[in-house]
Amino acid sequence: MHISIYSQFIKRLIINYLIGSSIAVLGVGSVLIFTTLDLSEQETYMMATILIVSAAIMFICELSYFHHQLKPVKKIFSFATPSVEQYHAAFVHLQRFPLLTVKRILGPHLLGLSVPAVLLVLISIKFNFIELPYKYVIFACLGAVLIAGMHAFIEYFLTIKAIQPILISIQEKAQETFHSKITLNGDIIVSLRSKFLVGALFVGIFPVLLFSLATQVRFEVVLLSINFWSWAFFILLIATGFSIFGAFLLFRDIIKPINQLVTGMEKVKDNDLSTTNELYSDEFSKVIKGFNSMVTGLQERNEINRLLLESFYQTLSTTLDARDPYTAGHSLRVSQYSLEIGRRANLSDIELECLKNTALLHDIGKIGIRDSVLLKDGKLTDEEFEQIKKHPALGATILGQVQPKEAMSPLIPGVRSHHERYDGRGYPDRLSGEDIPVFGRIIAVADAFDAMTSDRPYRKGMNMDKALNILIDGKGTQWDPFFVDIFYSIMSEKSRKSKRVANE
Repeated sequence: MHISIYSQFIKRLIINYLIGSSIAVLGVGSVLIFTTLDLSEQETYMMATILIVSAAIMFICELSYFHHQLKPVKKIFSFATPSVEQYHAAFVHLQRFPLLTVKRILGPHLLGLSVPAVLLVLISIKFNFIELPYKYVIFACLGAVLIAGMHAFIEYFLTIKAIQPILISIQEKAQETFHSKITLNGDIIVSLRSKFLVGALFVGIFPVLLFSLATQVRFEVVLLSINFWSWAFFILLIATGFSIFGAFLLFRDIIKPINQLVTGMEKVKDNDLSTTNELYSDEFSKVIKGFNSMVTGLQERNEINRLLLESFYQTLSTTLDARDPYTAGHSLRVSQYSLEIGRRANLSDIELECLKNTALLHDIGKIGIRDSVLLKDGKLTDEEFEQIKKHPALGATILGQVQPKEAMSPLIPGVRSHHERYDGRGYPDRLSGEDIPVFGRIIAVADAFDAMTSDRPYRKGMNMDKALNILIDGKGTQWDPFFVDIFYSIMSEKSRKSKRVANE
């Protein structure tokens, strides 16, 4: 796997950590300390020093734990060709990574900061570097737990977003290498109920608890004054801002899979039956899995319908060709020639599929021509030729009556127009130039070439070079110059290749 994806993942985690730690520890924590307590200048410097030293110890503890958490993920990038089991193990570990992040913050992060800070503050109080009641240390511990909890809540959702690109990369690599789909198979790591309960706790109660704790300390330090209300507003503003940010992250975590499902349903509505990424570890894992199962079922049904329809097309064309042993295989050959032209003309896969089926049924209207005319050995009379000229329009009418109409309607223009001439002297509608449907212009070239090179009771088929020269001579009059040039190029390449193989 590409190491840059892993590097971007690490970078995102570090940014998330720095944002969360800066806001929680250096932001909310330090603001509460220095605005709530009435400290002298010396005590302020001492408290700042304690905070910095404790933060450094915290970073060292967390770095070790963070490195341990990343080992299973990093391992997948150390193998040239990881096994499908290794891909799956890394995928599951990454899905657990947000939960491990919470454990890291409530473990090494909280304890790595609080334990040194408490010890240093107690020592400072004992040696009179700071004059504070010991009970304030208890208040500080309670505040640290509150802030660490909110920090963990926020970083949990930031980590969910950070892991998704690497989860997608693992899924794509496993699919590409082993044709294996890596998912949680609907398993739940953290339930939506747990997210909402914890979210309600921190978003709803955190500001109240934090303000209550800060107010208790404030009342202990100074008397209620006018300055108190500006301080109170400031503390509430910080706590509320923290809660609003957490609420936004919870909302984003819930709305993303919902939007993903809505987008998937819109695609299904537009007949784009593509599955969506299974990236979630809550109940949405089951919902997305169910959606993908539905889409897969629709894909299988459509494939069965496509095969049945294709079999129907081939049966019709084979039945038509069977009426005349001299034209057996004609429709299939015209279809193959048409596909080669279409590919070289850069038609889309959907257009090529439609072109193939149109070419298979291009002569379906001949079913309505009586055998005495269709199978006549000699030259046709004018009246008989007029009967033959009806088969494109008759074919379009026949296909127009086949259900479902939406399956046949794309084929009708090509079937009706495959005997139109580029100069407007063809039939049945005397269309000219690019007014003739694209499929009709392509099939006209393929049909003419196969007719010229196939044996008939009254003549032997032409050789390829002579038939190609006739096509070249008819460019711009009978056939579209662009498609004649493409077909000439294709057949010339085949001829050169055959001669080269024969000489070897």
